[in-house]
Parts: sequence; structure tokens; C-alpha cells
Amino acid sequence: MTAHRIYSMPFAKVYPLYVQKAERKGRTQAEVDQVIRWLTGYSQSGLEQQLARGADFATFFAEAPALNPDARLITGVVCGVRVETIGDPLMQQIRWLDKLVDELAKGKAIEKILRRPEQATGGARRSTR
Repeated sequence: MTAHRIYSMPFAKVYPLYVQKAERKGRTQAEVDQVIRWLTGYSQSGLEQQLARGADFATFFAEAPALNPDARLITGVVCGVRVETIGDPLMQQIRWLDKLVDELAKGKAIEKILRRPEQATGGARRSTR
């Protein structure tokens, strides 16, 4: 099976498109960075380093410090495909990011974009201690 072309595409090539999409709708680059950091666990300097070195999408996600465990709460359709049903983990991660940027550009509140389990259940988060 051949890998998708997006896997080898430099993340730095797509990043400005994410920012432009958000800015056209009155959002900021800082908000785009915030959703990327939430999803991937990168610090701002780590994100900037990945952009500067031209890491491709596969490397960008493989080297992500810690994918947010609440990313599984991201649902919806991107490019005609439900993100929660994508079987390829890397493609799902890329589509999660696309979905977050789409929501940002559509004016959704940042607190809702950065999902938490209590948002999915409608209740308070339970302690596991």
C-alpha cells in the first residue's frame, strides 16, 4: 500500500494555509498555534523548530511530545470523511488538526475547540484517585 502524499509534505508548507484560513475569519496565528499545541503537546518553541526544519507531516506527528488524549473527542466531517472513523492513525491525526482549524475558522469558542471529557458527557470530570 502506498503512503498518502500528505505524509511526506512539509508541515511548514501547510501551516501558512491554516493561519490564512483562520485569519480570513478574524482569528489569529496565536490561536492556530494554540490548537496545534493542544493536539500535539509541542511547546511554542518546539512547534517553531518543526516549522524551521521543514519536518513532513509524518515526522511532525511522530515527534509530537504527547498527543492529547482528549483528541479522541474530536468528531465530525473533514473532506467528506468522518474523522472518528478513520482507520489510519496518522491520517486521523492530520484530519483532527484540519477539523480543529476548521472549527477555529468557523468562529467556535476556543474553550469548545480544546475538548475535555466533561464536554462530551455533559457532566463534571470524575477523579480517578
